[in-house]
This record gives sequence, structure tokens and C-alpha cells, in this order.
Amino acid sequence: MIRLRSCVLTRLLSSPSAPPTPFRPHRLLSAAPLAVSPNPSFAVEDYLVAACGLTRPQAVKASAKLPRLKSPANPDAVLAFLAGLGLSAADVAAVVARDPRSLCASVERTLAPVVVGLSDLGLSRSDIARLASLAVHRFRKEDTVSKLQYYLHLFGSSENLLRAMKFCDFLSHSLERVVKPNVVFLRECGLGACDIAKLCIQRPRMITANLQHLQAMVACAENIGVPRGSGMFRHALHAVAFMSEAEITARVEYLKSTFTWTDAEVGIAVSRAPLMLTRSKESLQRRSEFFISEVGLEPSYIAQQSVLLGYSLEARLRPRYYAVKFLKENGLLKRDPSYCTVFKETEKVFRENFICPHKEAAPHLEEDYDAACKGEVPTNFRFT
Repeated sequence: MIRLRSCVLTRLLSSPSAPPTPFRPHRLLSAAPLAVSPNPSFAVEDYLVAACGLTRPQAVKASAKLPRLKSPANPDAVLAFLAGLGLSAADVAAVVARDPRSLCASVERTLAPVVVGLSDLGLSRSDIARLASLAVHRFRKEDTVSKLQYYLHLFGSSENLLRAMKFCDFLSHSLERVVKPNVVFLRECGLGACDIAKLCIQRPRMITANLQHLQAMVACAENIGVPRGSGMFRHALHAVAFMSEAEITARVEYLKSTFTWTDAEVGIAVSRAPLMLTRSKESLQRRSEFFISEVGLEPSYIAQQSVLLGYSLEARLRPRYYAVKFLKENGLLKRDPSYCTVFKETEKVFRENFICPHKEAAPHLEEDYDAACKGEVPTNFRFT
């Protein structure tokens, strides 16, 4: 039996040095497991510490969930299987600590078939190892493969799905009762497959929320001035997800006071850049000081161009401002450009319009601009 298990595991698992490409095992263990006599000297706690790498307190807690474990035979097979997938000793310890009963799962009847199913979906060995660490107790459930097939289609890739699973245990929720109705509702709100995928990545728990709660989130997004079907709706839903009305109101009031906006102006600003509701007070305060005190823009103008508040202050806004200010002060610009245009242009276009044409007249401009983009903003750009 041990030799048979070793043979199958060898076929199941590619070598550690192999590239993370999908592997396709074609044969599972079919022989019935041999009966194992109970070992009266077997101490579960000691085994969890010595073989699984748990701390003594973790072992005490885990052993309470393993009252019928009388032999190391099956746990040894499970540990070998997990290690063969590519899990490190620390990963294996984390899996056992979170789901002690996984040590009682049958490698032949439970774990191996799941791995086969996942590999048939196109998951690589490293993907499956990450999934084993993230899903833990779900990894030994019969519906794991069918659920993963749905989520892979929803998220668009295994990388997107596994990244989101760090924050939400999708596999523990019912597809038919919870997830699919939520996805249908989001589609009814005008969101396409790509938008829903992005939203799931940004707010993973949204598709596992109660449908009534999701409907309330949509109502909040509409209440901040972003209608369903608009290009900003996904961003608005992202911004208000899991925020109470009181929290949204408090953030709107802070925006009004920070940028000295009227009710109408803050409404325009939020509807055009809803993600500003997710920014910290410190971040908003620094942007207010930059745009109003340093650049000299009017609050009403900032409200109309509130998308500017989403750009990086250190890596984009300040460097470009200093570069254009230098060019203007030294008479190197034929016309006074709009700062909205200056800040919105792509990096390539900005350099083509404001850096490259002045290399001879201002030989240090590019060097100073590059330094500014790295956070090393000089007091004044150098002319000579």
C-alpha cells in the first residue's frame, strides 16, 4: 500500500523544479486502504507538535478535534501529500492548525480526486498549493472543483481568484443561494463581466454578502450621484461598499470643509470621482493644500476636475507642477497650459510636450524631473 501510494503521488506531483504549468494526472489510487490497528502509545498532541510543527497550545486545541485518531498512518499520508504539492513546513502547520480534521481525510478518495479535478481546470501545481493553504477545510469537500470552475470564469484567471481568496472564503458560500443571485443583480445594475470581475477583486466580500445588503450598497452608490449603468458606477459601488450612511455623510462633510466646497460642488466632485470617499483625511488634506494653496486652483475648478485627486501627489502631481512652473518662469513655454491638461496627460505625452523639447535650453530639466518623480523634489529646478 505504501509503495502504491508513493507511485501515485509521484505521478500526481511534478518535481519542485518544474515550471508552474498545469499537470494532468490520469490515474488515482483504486485499492481500498489497509486496516490500521490502533496504536495505544500514539499521543495525538505529541504528533501534532513533532510531525506537524504546531506549537503546544495549538496542538492542545487541535487534538480536541481528533478524538478518534489512534494511528499516525493516515496523517503521515496527508502530510506527505501536502508536502508533495509544494507546501512548506510552515504552510502545512498552518493548514493543520486551521483544520485538524484534514489529517483524517483520505488521500486516495478525497484529496487526490480534488487535485485531479483542479488540474483538469487548468490550475498549475503552485496554484493548487496556494489554494490548499487558503481554502484549507474546503479543499477536502466534494463540491470544491465545481465551485472553483464557476469562480475561475467569474474572476477571469486563477491569479485574480487566489488574490481575492486571501480576503474572502468564497468556497464556504452557496453558489445557488448567495453568489449567483448577487452576480445576476450586479448585471441588472449595468455591470458587465469585466466590471464584476474587477469589483470582486477589489471588494471580494461583496458577492458573498446578503442580497438585501448588496441592494443597499447599490442604493448608496446612487445616492452619491452615480446612476446605474454609468461608467463611474463600479467605482461608486467600490467606494461605498460596507460603509454606513453615517460614515458616508461624515466623509462628505469632511470633503466640504477641506476643499471649501458648497453642497452642489461636493456633489459634483463625488459623482465624478467617488473613490475619493475612500482616501484618508491626511491624504485629502495634503491634496487640498497642494491644489489650493500651492497651485492656486479655485475650489469650484477642483470640484469639476475631481479626478485629479486620484493621482499620486508625490509621483505625478508635484513633479509635473514644478517642471511646468520652471518652464513658465523661464519663458520657455509659448502658451500657458491648463494644469488639468498637465496633470491628466500620460507620462509619455507629458515628457514629449514638456521635457524633451527643452533639453538644450534647460539641460538639467529631465534630471530634475526624474528626481522629483522619485520624491526628491528640489527647492528649484536648475536652469544651468
